[in-house]
Amino acid sequence: MSKIKRGILFIVILAVFLVTSSVGMEYYVVHQLNGEVTGRNRPFAALTVEPEDTLDLLVAGDSESYNSVSTMRLWGDKGIAAYDCGQGAQRIPETYYMLKQGFKGQSPKIVMLETNTLFRDIGAVKSTQAILEQMGQYYLPVFRYHNLWKTAVDEPEIHTNYKGFVIRDEVAPYEGKPDYMKKKKKCETMPEYVKIYLEKIEELCEKNNAQLLLVSMPSPKNWNHKRHAEMQQYADEKGIAYLDLNEKVEELGLNWTEDTQDKGDHLNVYGAEKVTSYLGNYLEENYELEDHRNDPAYEAWNQLAEQYEQNLAKIRGEIEVAKETGVEK
Repeated sequence: MSKIKRGILFIVILAVFLVTSSVGMEYYVVHQLNGEVTGRNRPFAALTVEPEDTLDLLVAGDSESYNSVSTMRLWGDKGIAAYDCGQGAQRIPETYYMLKQGFKGQSPKIVMLETNTLFRDIGAVKSTQAILEQMGQYYLPVFRYHNLWKTAVDEPEIHTNYKGFVIRDEVAPYEGKPDYMKKKKKCETMPEYVKIYLEKIEELCEKNNAQLLLVSMPSPKNWNHKRHAEMQQYADEKGIAYLDLNEKVEELGLNWTEDTQDKGDHLNVYGAEKVTSYLGNYLEENYELEDHRNDPAYEAWNQLAEQYEQNLAKIRGEIEVAKETGVEK
């Protein structure tokens, strides 16, 4: 057999192995683990096992996204079935393939994209690497779940997961300048590869009849008027809805001494509750979304929301006791 034939045979065998392994791995994640994997791939796996066509809203982006939108508050107030599928330091190729994963089994009316991830400039080499890596993991899940064995040995998560949102009640006040959104003349430009993938996300949403909503979550450590100006200009040019909540801090009732978990980087659950209440009203006024709270098919959501409220009430009760006794929670 010639070297060329042996090379072709090797490639064919390797391809068959990778495809077969990917199918088997995805089957194991869905049917044996029920999507409960730890680490960075958790939202990918969790989205895969959500009942088909039950989600109204997908929230994507970096850690600002999943720390700011309380899915159970959105459910309890409006009956909107939302899923937080953001990741810490999520890069735009991950966002794109996360949404492709979501659209496989879901038909959300809205994709809410948190904009902080659009300003992650990792350079040409790393961005190319990230694109190839995410593409490979999407089409061949064996690469995504190759370290699945860690799920068996990792320590369990401290917080209960509520459709991608967890209750983070830590408080570390923001002590910086209150006018972090002070107007500037210049914009902070998004990296070119981000713009390319943002357009791909727009096309993906259009193809799946979902409306794209760009949202900048309150974060004095990450956001400023230069970024706002860039996003507003982009949204206006593309005709995309854009909401910058950093301009609505007073309207939201945010208190930077109580509503951030890490000195203004991310909101804690108290800040997320305020932001989500506002978002619920905004979505109700601007979009046509069904209230599923009385739908028997969503009874599990009602049960999860009840658990959420109980846990939140318990935390607030502990805080009141701590205040009365002078002992930190």
